[in-house]
Amino acid sequence: MPKPRLRVFLDSNVVFSGLYSPAGAPGVILEHFIRGKIGIVLSQQVLEDVIRTIKEKVPGALPALRRLLVSTTPEIVADPAPEEIDRLASRLSIGDATVLGAMMAAKPDYFVTGDNHFLENPEIAAEADIRIVTPAQLLKLVGYE
Repeated sequence: MPKPRLRVFLDSNVVFSGLYSPAGAPGVILEHFIRGKIGIVLSQQVLEDVIRTIKEKVPGALPALRRLLVSTTPEIVADPAPEEIDRLASRLSIGDATVLGAMMAAKPDYFVTGDNHFLENPEIAAEADIRIVTPAQLLKLVGYE
């Protein structure tokens, strides 16, 4: 029986960084996704944020974004209900609460982010019952360095 594919929820900063600089750890994660080695999960908000940021800051990366979205279609999860966002927003911004709520509902194996307010807050990881890691940490953990 084949081993189940690892599912990782990517924050928008990871997707943007991977598209902007494919040689770095975020780019390696995206390449492993395109090759079918891992599954990535994005929330609707993360996807919209990535599209907007690429269009505004690095329109030359639009073909790479298109390749990512068309060739291997990531799993897209809905944003959480307003009540869940409000509950989580007692400690986080509305945007971060929305990402966290979507990630919690998706139940991935890892939450991959570059944002210190997620990485340096053990209470968030405990409540979400998830390992929150940087792109480089994920690659090391799964042996894709």
